[in-house]
Amino acid sequence: QVQLVESGGGLVHPGGSLRLSCEASGFTLDYYAIGWFRQAPGKEREGVLCISSSDAITAFADSVKGRFTVSRDNAKNTVYLQMNSLKSEDTAVYYCARKMGLIGRGLCPERPKGNFDSWGQGTQVTVSS
Repeated sequence: QVQLVESGGGLVHPGGSLRLSCEASGFTLDYYAIGWFRQAPGKEREGVLCISSSDAITAFADSVKGRFTVSRDNAKNTVYLQMNSLKSEDTAVYYCARKMGLIGRGLCPERPKGNFDSWGQGTQVTVSS
């Protein structure tokens, strides 16, 4: 059974940092690109970052460039989202998801919509003073 479980969310002051984890099970993480997404209250879910099977990173959101980065540790079946210089507008539920399909499963798409499945349950990140 394919499963992704996010953790590491919480309350942080503006300018602070958090590292989220996405633990994968039920499939071989090494072969897949993994995307991070977020959904703020009243807004659509948006793509944040993606990491390919070869560790290439694609940013889906311009607003996180230079502040967020993504990494993976296949030995631990875990993908991380490091978030620095957090702003109130980063407040959202953060999700990870697996790239869909077999062909190209290790590559990050140019656009996130419709290209990921096996969503985790999400972890809340609140940036507030």
